[in-house]
Amino acid sequence: MATELNTPFGRRLRLRRLYGGDSGRLLIVPLDHSVTDGPVTGGRRLDDLVGELAGSQVDAVVLHKGSLRAVRPGVFRDTSLIVHLSASTVHAADPNAKYLVATVEESVRLGADAVSVHVNLGAIEERQQISDMAAVAEACDRWNVPLLAMMYPRGPKIRNPRDPELVAHAVSLAADLGADLVKTMYVGSEAEMRDLTRAAPLPVVAVGGPRAADDSHVVAYVEEVLRGGAAGVAIGRNIFQAPDPGALAARLASVIHADRADRADQMPVRATVSTPEGVLS
Repeated sequence: MATELNTPFGRRLRLRRLYGGDSGRLLIVPLDHSVTDGPVTGGRRLDDLVGELAGSQVDAVVLHKGSLRAVRPGVFRDTSLIVHLSASTVHAADPNAKYLVATVEESVRLGADAVSVHVNLGAIEERQQISDMAAVAEACDRWNVPLLAMMYPRGPKIRNPRDPELVAHAVSLAADLGADLVKTMYVGSEAEMRDLTRAAPLPVVAVGGPRAADDSHVVAYVEEVLRGGAAGVAIGRNIFQAPDPGALAARLASVIHADRADRADQMPVRATVSTPEGVLS
């Protein structure tokens, strides 16, 4: 069972909100793609989409600070808000060069339960991204805000972004810099993912990946990821581009939180390892 004795109260409180109070697993829906790729809601109002997801047992959504102007605060009654601090666009000379566009203090003022930062391991601008994440981690310690590190092997020298050794390096980098949980690549097999999550010094959340052929493929992927010991998934386009985002989110939530009662009080904190059987301190 995870210990919280060394985690400040404010951080513990926000982590419990993030994990729904009693769950050791997470369903996160990133909606930050609009900065990178343009509009993601398919003509729907962002407020309607977030409200639909919040009503489908999604644990958290990821949004940029300005997007919050279009979302009613009431939708976050049962769903956590993660404010994304990083940005770049597909039109840049180097889309992998992420940079900060918001601060932890801003996010606290906006009511965030957590913040997220994107780092591309192997990018040409890797040095700046790692430096930025370290500065954000320090601010998170000052404000007692959980930090989700989005870590991807991605750059000129990266041949296989799912290489288990590369992904393990990305996870350890996130832990070394002070993250509370890490979103990264699924390494391709349950056995290799189990090795990764067992050794990880913080909970690992797997990315959703490219748009799947149909919803059943998304469900099967999530089941496989969980069998590999992941603490959950962060699925964006496979949910918000689905014909019925709320229905798919609810279906995935039922898989992710199927044994929620059995894992009561096992909410991961820093310096814990997520395993298929639970969370070990």
